Amino acid sequence: MATEAVEEVHIPAAATEATATEAEKQPHKLDRKWTFWFDNQSKPKQGAAWGTTLRKVYTFDTVEEFWCLYDQIFKPSKLPENADFHLFKDGIEPKWEDPECATGGKWSVTSNRKTNLENMWLETLMALIGEQFDESDEICGVVASVRQRQDKIALWTKTAANEAAQMGIGRKWKEIIDTNDKITYSFHDDSRRERSAKGRYNV
Repeated sequence: MATEAVEEVHIPAAATEATATEAEKQPHKLDRKWTFWFDNQSKPKQGAAWGTTLRKVYTFDTVEEFWCLYDQIFKPSKLPENADFHLFKDGIEPKWEDPECATGGKWSVTSNRKTNLENMWLETLMALIGEQFDESDEICGVVASVRQRQDKIALWTKTAANEAAQMGIGRKWKEIIDTNDKITYSFHDDSRRERSAKGRYNV
């Protein structure tokens, strides 16, 4: 799958080799494995179901691999319009249908400036791989979406009905991305039923 995604993301030929070399020098192991995904919805095939353009790109478990991948590939400023980057725990697919996501939801924040999006994305990635959330077992992953009018970052969690856990995650995330704007939490179940689902929680 990684090879398939190469064409989509324009991964430099030496990127994976450099990643492996860096990791071999002095690997700093993470608590768990994480996977980067890429989705380009700008040119969907007619009649194609949602998720058919989603590609698994690379799974890593060291700090060195993360920085190599981020520096060379996974910056939102490198994304074409209508494309998404995802970082999810290994074994969880960034889809509502995944068993870990099925009864979950997401905290969302929008940005009108690319520099804001990039900063929030990086701060969130570092918080996830550094296990900075007390409720880290509740977190599935994060998505950065580049759109014409407004970019968005969404933090996906596992158990939407657990309000205490979600509020704890929301407060911590707001602190991490350093925003004063209100952020909202929506249930995946609501989003399935209506396109612009109302937020259930706010911080």
